[in-house]
Amino acid sequence: MCGIVGVLGHHEAAPILVEALKRLEYRGYDSAGIATVNNGSLDRRRAVGKLVNLSDLLVHDPLPGKSGIGHTRWATHGAPSVGNAHPHRAGGVAVVHNGIIENYRDLRDQLSRHGVGFETETDTETVALLAQHYMASGKSPVEAACATLDQLDGAFALAFLFDGEEDLIVAARKGSLLAIGHGDGEMFVGSDAIALSPLTDRITYLEEGDRAVLTRTSLEIRDANGELANREIRQIRLDNTRIDKAGHKHFMAKEIAEQPAVIREAVGHYLPAGSDGVVLPGAGLDFSQVDRLVMVACGTAYYACMVAKYWFEQVARLPVEIDIASEFRYREPPVPDRTVALFVSQSGETADTLAALRYCEGKADRIVSVVNVPESSIARESDLVLPIHAGVEIGVASTKAFTCQLTVLLNLAIKAATDRGMISPEDRNDLTDALRGLPMVLEAALDASAALQKSAQALSEARDVLFLGRGVMYPLALEGALKLKEISYIHAEGYASGELKHGPIALIDSHMPVVVLAPRDALFDKTVSNMQEVMARDGKVLLISDEDGIDEAGDDVWQAIRMPKVHDALSPILYALPAQLLAYHTAVAKGTDVDQPRNLAKSVTVE
Repeated sequence: MCGIVGVLGHHEAAPILVEALKRLEYRGYDSAGIATVNNGSLDRRRAVGKLVNLSDLLVHDPLPGKSGIGHTRWATHGAPSVGNAHPHRAGGVAVVHNGIIENYRDLRDQLSRHGVGFETETDTETVALLAQHYMASGKSPVEAACATLDQLDGAFALAFLFDGEEDLIVAARKGSLLAIGHGDGEMFVGSDAIALSPLTDRITYLEEGDRAVLTRTSLEIRDANGELANREIRQIRLDNTRIDKAGHKHFMAKEIAEQPAVIREAVGHYLPAGSDGVVLPGAGLDFSQVDRLVMVACGTAYYACMVAKYWFEQVARLPVEIDIASEFRYREPPVPDRTVALFVSQSGETADTLAALRYCEGKADRIVSVVNVPESSIARESDLVLPIHAGVEIGVASTKAFTCQLTVLLNLAIKAATDRGMISPEDRNDLTDALRGLPMVLEAALDASAALQKSAQALSEARDVLFLGRGVMYPLALEGALKLKEISYIHAEGYASGELKHGPIALIDSHMPVVVLAPRDALFDKTVSNMQEVMARDGKVLLISDEDGIDEAGDDVWQAIRMPKVHDALSPILYALPAQLLAYHTAVAKGTDVDQPRNLAKSVTVE
């Protein structure tokens, strides 16, 4: 997901822009650049790779000016290169862009008929050329930007900077988050509040279809219909935007270690002291009036939904359908009456999830979102928002957001079971007491890090790894495989243990590590049988279980990692930690970029 910043300030813009872009590195990027206006003259600098390359370039070739825009690019149209990096410039206009312009080929054809040539493979260059075309025809910069925006189809956040205009930025959003920061005689633009937090704590979030004209002392916003819009200025908590590593080598290590604390906060929010049960924000949700739950998400959030399906169906006896957002939106399924549609997204900006939500508008009785960013597009378009309280997550591979999503979804399942009369007060109290005690159990689980690091040394030499799990641990097997793939680049697959004989067992040999996630629960005996099948074929079993499970499995396993005993329903949250630590230590052993793995972005805001 690309990052955008803009500054109309009192000081030199280049260092401010670069520092703000550093705070957006977590989104993932492959090139970066800035543009400024100085003494009426527009200029830019761009570099491929890490931001340090852009910083080095600016040392040798400075870019003066107190007005500017900047960008970190994650390549979509066109390979990573200086030519394809943003800002794109055409004559007197420079543009930075997050998203995809879907009709850019049609626009290129129109511009070609006017004799306009192209230098890059990107859709964004088309935006700059179109704005310059309108300016050449006599339109003012603001008029040219608005005329350009009228022609664009797709999802985008855009910021325009103009030659000769040292007190003007035009910004717009359609499907991608964009925020305006208010300073003292200064104005800022950013893809999120994190980028702007060192500059201001007063933020205005543009809404879908908004266009903003910024000067140092004014902000004019018009909505999708061209009407003046009075958007709220919000005071953000700066402590919620801290992005330091707190002494850890990587953000991912810090965020794994933070899980007991953030889950304690999430549990306290939904199970406040003195309450008899789960408390939802606002008007809440009465599950006695719900016949069906549809859950939609992408990536790790989808696996959280897979776990929650077990909870809702087993504990609350509520039928659940889950789907990957990109498939759901094009499958166009019927949405019956008395259906709640629930969407899970860390960023709240995931393009396919947002599109699926919009498909359900007017069809589902209620739209509920489980998000980490309450100001996000998905949150603002939902009837009920359930924040996960994970705090800022910088590592691209989701860790604490995943376990906080699970925590919130389990609370919601308890609420559903209570509303539907499917759980006794005693069983509910046992479960909520276990949830309140979960942070202490997670702290104990983190003690297994050293043992997992030793296992990871051996795992780092493997070419392929299988993960197995049954019941609620099956989605954890999928998540464990995904984590390993994401940051170590080792091919890994997750399977339901019962599926082993239906194909994957053909892969088993003495070189194939098999990670088995198996607490000693009602399904453990069946999992042990699957492990025996692996070991009979010289497969190397890495068993992650509790003390009873490890004792029962015997001494033939390759390696065993001991977890604390926990209530069966909470095992997916607990066992996420060793899966994350195993992937983390394996990636460190291989020397890969743990926090910013290749080809990945933190949030996917384009299809």
